[in-house]
Amino acid sequence: MITYEHPFNERTRTLLRLESLFEKVSHFSRKQEAAEHHVALIFLLEILDVAGRSDLKMDMVQELERQRQALLSFRNNPGISDTALSGALYEIEQASAALLALNGKFGQNLRENDWLMSVKGRAAIPGGLCEFDLPSYHYWLHMPAKTRSAELESWQKSMLPVLSALTIILRLLRSAGLAEKLRAHNGYYQRTLVSNRGFEAQMARITLPGNEYAVPEVSANRLAFNIRFMNPPGLENRIRSCNRDVDFELTFCNL
Repeated sequence: MITYEHPFNERTRTLLRLESLFEKVSHFSRKQEAAEHHVALIFLLEILDVAGRSDLKMDMVQELERQRQALLSFRNNPGISDTALSGALYEIEQASAALLALNGKFGQNLRENDWLMSVKGRAAIPGGLCEFDLPSYHYWLHMPAKTRSAELESWQKSMLPVLSALTIILRLLRSAGLAEKLRAHNGYYQRTLVSNRGFEAQMARITLPGNEYAVPEVSANRLAFNIRFMNPPGLENRIRSCNRDVDFELTFCNL
């Protein structure tokens, strides 16, 4: 199964981008080659850009508090496990406390590292990290793998509170919806809104079987939600649109 996620607001979009970047940093940091550590560092610096566009820390603190209050309302509910509820509340409280303990803007300690900022500046230029552009970075890439790994781990450590918080929020968001089995006739599906306020959901999840040769392209406005299924690139069929019925699952998620 392949799931595609389409966010409906800027906050959810930012969280999904950060999640993707954190996963890539974690993957490449565990490797040993200099080129892999280069990729990890570039993604790490991209996290600073994505997270620096808004007051991410307070947004997440407020969302965690909202979820904590919602969970508290389930106390003494016979249908809810007290152990599971206490565990979820503890996890949220720990994540919120760690966020509040961060000093200043997210990633401030990395932004105060002149060397990292020089790498970040050169990385914005295509091919800007050649050895003649930044010899100190060339030296870093030739340091022992263990040394590079330790530094990458140290730089990531200050970001862990944000990673923990966004992991909790996205996990709750993904679980807050019921999947519908639907069919897109001739590759097209549309849902008209009852209200003119737009979708109240924060994200849509579209799930297809792994052997289904179709890619969803989503558009949404105040009146309708649309999916156009397209043929994946590289197939012999040069027609972009899927001119056939496509079965899929659709979930609207909202906390």
